[in-house]
Amino acid sequence: MRPFLTLHHPAAAKRYYAGGQWRDETLYGLLAKHAAERPSAFAARDGSRRLTWSQMRAWVDDNAAALAEAGVTAGDRVSMWTDNKLEAVALFLACARSGIACNPSLHRTYTSGEIVQLLDRLQSKVLLTRAGWGADGIDGGISPLLKSATSLKAIWTPDTMAMPSDRRVSPRGSTRPTAPVTDPDKVAYLAFTSGTTGAPKCVMHSDNTLLANARDLVREWGHGPHSKILSLSPLSHHIAWVGVAQWLLAGAEFITDDPPPNVARLDWIIDTGATYVLGVPTHAMDILAEQKKRGIARLGKVEVFYMAGSPIPPTVAAAFVAQDIKPQNVYGMTENSSHQFTHPSDTTETIVNTCGRGGPAYEVRVFDPANPDDEVATGTVGHIGGRGAALMLGYFDNQNATETSFNRDGWFMSGDLGVLDAHGNLKIEGRLKDLIIRGGHNIYPAEIEALALRHAAVARCAAFPVADERLGERVCIAIIGGIEPAALLDHLAAEGLSKYDMPEYFLRLDAFPLTPSGKILKRELIEMVKRGELSAVPVRYSAAKET
Repeated sequence: MRPFLTLHHPAAAKRYYAGGQWRDETLYGLLAKHAAERPSAFAARDGSRRLTWSQMRAWVDDNAAALAEAGVTAGDRVSMWTDNKLEAVALFLACARSGIACNPSLHRTYTSGEIVQLLDRLQSKVLLTRAGWGADGIDGGISPLLKSATSLKAIWTPDTMAMPSDRRVSPRGSTRPTAPVTDPDKVAYLAFTSGTTGAPKCVMHSDNTLLANARDLVREWGHGPHSKILSLSPLSHHIAWVGVAQWLLAGAEFITDDPPPNVARLDWIIDTGATYVLGVPTHAMDILAEQKKRGIARLGKVEVFYMAGSPIPPTVAAAFVAQDIKPQNVYGMTENSSHQFTHPSDTTETIVNTCGRGGPAYEVRVFDPANPDDEVATGTVGHIGGRGAALMLGYFDNQNATETSFNRDGWFMSGDLGVLDAHGNLKIEGRLKDLIIRGGHNIYPAEIEALALRHAAVARCAAFPVADERLGERVCIAIIGGIEPAALLDHLAAEGLSKYDMPEYFLRLDAFPLTPSGKILKRELIEMVKRGELSAVPVRYSAAKET
């Protein structure tokens, strides 16, 4: 196997194995185990097929053979730029079986030219895609530009990945896959970060680093063969692969966000009997709004709704609790998965206000934003650092980004601001780079957003800086909702926001610019204001209204 340069360290690995966070089991090994023990049980489902564990394993083995026929071997890279069909899951597991690192994080919003650049960075040998895919998709065909990627041996489509029993394609050749790679510490997963500035970094994970966080989630939330795990996040986003890791550990059924034609997401959740739904708060808001519009009292058989990426509005949490559905507040990154999460026993207040205390696979501490080597006291806002078994193995082919992401004592610095309470629960205060500095005073946008969302007339919101000659920056708050500016400021004051942190500009929008994963693109809001495409209205909170 061709080697990757990683952060893998024998002493740390020994600790993780001794603690049970890492184990001698692989992603493919878990698939094979369930196929042997429960061959006829349903394993995975999309809008066009529902497969048993034995069928899933046969499909994965067939694709491992096809990779071998294409001359793709252990240590090579394979990329996927495709939709939420099970082909992506099958190819990912075929790569893991063969010791090939799979890169699933190519979003539909990319152009073909952008994809070629990323493929060349990774030197990918195979690309899975489909006709008409991408921001510049060609109707009925695959962009010829993709063929200019220097390393590609083959471009696969769903037809070339058909099930072994599917008669639409000819049988494969006589080549059979080699014996499965049993090393759980190999690089199995490569994912590009969102890359808000410059070229995105590419995260490396092994079977063990992916499974470490999933072991905590499965154990604490009791997932098992009875669970049906549905990811509303696309398979190009890391949240979906957090779901895949939990699926393989629990022996559950995994369901992709691929409803059949003319079937709404709400109906897909209900029809599949999903019990555990993963997504971002935007997904939850949309589902609840549709549920209310159609007068559906209960969201099918859902027991837990995972939400990551932004604050959970109290109204959303309350709507789930009223249906006896437990909201799960989650924080993490591609680099360390969903390491911080609330627990089943947590109160609604803890779930709304914090991301919980997580599990033993990842330890969190908070450091001085001006000096990341100095830890701050409990209850003090600072730069979130972490370390543990769920942490990535570094950034692919980027030594500088890898080494500059850690402080002196080896804590990975997230770029996020947060505060730990006395119980170890983490509250997110926003991105370090999103910090608004008004005349030397630090303002945390996440606090403003969390308080604003407590008002029933605020559906979604974002706080971001507007340039100011005298003070450097002032706060603008953009909302979707019917609340008037003065009423919003009064609400923020009543919720405890300091008059020094009050927004001084207001925007009402019909929709926010979003990332492929559903997060609000604050950078785009800032640029839209600069370009004059959005006109922020000046507002002022009157201290005379204080009581």
